[in-house]
Amino acid sequence: MLVLGLGNDILTDDAVGLFVASRLDKRFAGHPGIAIVESQELGLGLLDLIAGHRDLVVIDAVQTGRVPPGHLHEVDEAHINTLPGMSPHFLGVSEILTLGRVMGLPMPSRVSLFAVEVADSFTLGTNLSAPVANALPGIVEQIAARTADWANDDRLT
Repeated sequence: MLVLGLGNDILTDDAVGLFVASRLDKRFAGHPGIAIVESQELGLGLLDLIAGHRDLVVIDAVQTGRVPPGHLHEVDEAHINTLPGMSPHFLGVSEILTLGRVMGLPMPSRVSLFAVEVADSFTLGTNLSAPVANALPGIVEQIAARTADWANDDRLT
């Protein structure tokens, strides 16, 4: 399983995926079935990261303006393109999965995207906004639970 935290580490809340992945990496350190990667890659750069994994959990920032900052959206692969908002990272995940499959690459069969509603993903800075920082522990717990569930499923099969 690949847990992929996406973001830009110098654009305030856009880095939330990186923050979450860092915390998950500490939690699942040494787990043989879970790879945790923090990445600032976009578009085709994601193909090499994703190919070869059976399961994929993506964490990224989104700004829909429809819910408060810190809200966690969970979207499966079939609905990735229906989530409104702005993120240069996850808008290409669906296309990358399709491209990899067309190319005959081993691509994940289970995909879940966790999009964290953010307050500010455009201001230069290395700290999360207060609402997103305050929500971070709960976000990490929810994503850790999904990761552990999938890892436990893998041990049963």
